Amino acid sequence: MASPPRYPFPVLLLGLALVALMAPALLRADGGAEEEEEARKTYIFRVDHSAKPSVFPTHAHWYASAAFASAAPGATPLRPLHVYGTVFHGFSASVPASRAEELRRHPAVLAAFEDRARPLHTTRSPQFMGLRARLGLWSLADYGSDVIVGVLDTGVWPERRSLSDRNLPPVPASNGSVEFMSPRDADGHGTHTATTAAGSVAYGASMEGYAPGVAKGVAPKARVAAYKVCWKGAGCMDSDILAGFDRAVADGVDVISVSIGGGSGVTAPFYLDPIAIGAYGAVSRGVFVATSAGNEGPASMSVTNLAPWLATVGAGTIDRNFPAEIVLGDGRRLSGVSLYSGKPLTNSSLPLYYPGRTGGLSASLCMENSIDPSLVKGKIVVCDRGSSPRVAKGMVVKEAGGAAMVLTNGEANGEGLVGDAHVLPACAVGEKEGDAVKAYAANASSPMATISFGGTVVGVKPAPVVASFSARGPNGLVPEILKPDFIAPGVNILAAWTGATGPTGLEGDTRRTEFNILSGTSMACPHASGAAALLRSAHPGWSPAAIRSALMTTAIVTDNRGGPVGDEAEPGRGATPFDYGAGHITLGKALDPGLVYDAGEDDYVAFMCSIGYEPNAIEVVTHKPVACPATASGAKASGSPSGSDLNYPSISVVLRGGNQSRTVTRTVTNVGAQASATYTARVQMASSGGVTVSVKPQQLVFSPGAKKQSFAVTVTAPSAQDAAAPVYGFLVWSDGGGHDVRSPIVVTWLQPM
Repeated sequence: MASPPRYPFPVLLLGLALVALMAPALLRADGGAEEEEEARKTYIFRVDHSAKPSVFPTHAHWYASAAFASAAPGATPLRPLHVYGTVFHGFSASVPASRAEELRRHPAVLAAFEDRARPLHTTRSPQFMGLRARLGLWSLADYGSDVIVGVLDTGVWPERRSLSDRNLPPVPASNGSVEFMSPRDADGHGTHTATTAAGSVAYGASMEGYAPGVAKGVAPKARVAAYKVCWKGAGCMDSDILAGFDRAVADGVDVISVSIGGGSGVTAPFYLDPIAIGAYGAVSRGVFVATSAGNEGPASMSVTNLAPWLATVGAGTIDRNFPAEIVLGDGRRLSGVSLYSGKPLTNSSLPLYYPGRTGGLSASLCMENSIDPSLVKGKIVVCDRGSSPRVAKGMVVKEAGGAAMVLTNGEANGEGLVGDAHVLPACAVGEKEGDAVKAYAANASSPMATISFGGTVVGVKPAPVVASFSARGPNGLVPEILKPDFIAPGVNILAAWTGATGPTGLEGDTRRTEFNILSGTSMACPHASGAAALLRSAHPGWSPAAIRSALMTTAIVTDNRGGPVGDEAEPGRGATPFDYGAGHITLGKALDPGLVYDAGEDDYVAFMCSIGYEPNAIEVVTHKPVACPATASGAKASGSPSGSDLNYPSISVVLRGGNQSRTVTRTVTNVGAQASATYTARVQMASSGGVTVSVKPQQLVFSPGAKKQSFAVTVTAPSAQDAAAPVYGFLVWSDGGGHDVRSPIVVTWLQPM
């Protein structure tokens, strides 16, 4: 009998579980000699686990056996890369396309899909979310001390103070073993996200003087189980991500944080999406899963990670900034941001040069080898944002002999700014200031400028503001499910950093820092993961859906000035639920939300039936047989699938064709301290456009014997509005005693295909 593949297991090190799920890509090239001439790809195979012959002690033995391979005469036994047995049943293997087709016809193989790489979605933020020492959720949840947060990312740098287990009690019991491939983080992303979620208290923290103070994660006493599924240079492969989910759930984590996702517009159905499949397996076992929404904003319909059983987190700003200023030779002062910490510019003013004026597109973007050193030496060089990393442009300018850089936004980024630890004096400016700089450089006879750096400023207003890069709705797969679910701090976030690379991550950056400041929905996601860890500790009986509901229905939609949350991409414009979902999470009220919208496996199966998925496709997600009612098939046949009735905390109504009225139902559960309570409905519409929203009944009465109550929401439009803009509002259930359970309402129109 062939030996089964060997898989790494986590080791508990100082309260930190570490595991690497895959070696670099070169380890994928294995297999029989007869297949060597045909190109190989990695495929993920979903297998009916009940079909395993009893002669094999494990599924791993079966998959690697000649008996499994015998379905394709003459084929050699497989060498699986991963065997999945917790959130998913099956394996991944590197095989030629012809072999993959043969395996698809195997009687036990239910589905197969090609592996693909996914991108990473790349301190004061806990306090900004309403957490206070020895008070409220931090106190009641003991800072998350009995919770394990599994982080699927690039690994961690375990020596950092933020990953210390000093003064922590023993690690909660889990199913960990003692073998692992190296989970050490060569990238830095994983160390940053893990310590954002659950970093220990570290005094005297800063990034080379920026953001000084005490660094700590949202749940500083929670334990981190780090699963290395992303590899520097190789990315994050679906097969490794799925293996990370599988192992994390088997190890007994309580929360999984995934700052990974598809690119803009990725709308693979859930049964072909390993993150959705892995998350379903985790959620069905009581594990909360948080994912990043993506960084392709502010484009419409750019949000990714769309499954309704996971939390999709967008990014907002906090009340801290790192200002810098460009002073032009004509006296104008233009505001920007920077994290540059080296020697300041020695001259009061330097020549200003924009290579895009004469050098073409590549030169305007300061791409590698695009700048003539003779034209930029000793000058401040203006570079357009886009096509290459922001910090890489600074390295190009430095290597060409430039003295400093001004990084200008274009239309795609608008006025959204994030700080970077550039390798030379540099300042990032928005589109308007960027246009002004370039116009001055083009028209002045001898353009001159200088840059000054303002350090760290706190108490910035307005905040939060939706980050310009944060991916936006509507949901491109199922518009009846509003995504993102909410936003969390994701701009200029301080957290621990790897010791393997400098703060820019560039090979030429020889600096080493204990902490780094990064921006992205990758940074927002672990804030939600840490928040979920605190809620799980305070309410161990709550389901993942109840935890998400508490975060959503208590989220805020006003900033620290008392006005509506704005959009960084368009200053002055109020953001909408397509930008921030339910709002910005705040943990002061999430501890006691009053009511929650709960959901479980039966609800998610009914949802997938309602959007037209066949039972065999649903089984790929659920790992168990399902049967859809006849009404679901009818919905599919009519071309009008709908997921509106899933018991979701947000309400997204899509009026299709000539149908100008739609009723959806919801059920809420009273989790407040008072078993007897009465809640009254209130609808607030930002702009009705003639749309009316009614709620029946108007009051919900709860008692010790009636903890759940249902209601219906009817949306009616006066006439066909095919080209009408979406209509937004909120449904609020209030008990008059401090509980305001808010759900966003979105109404859109869609023509049938």
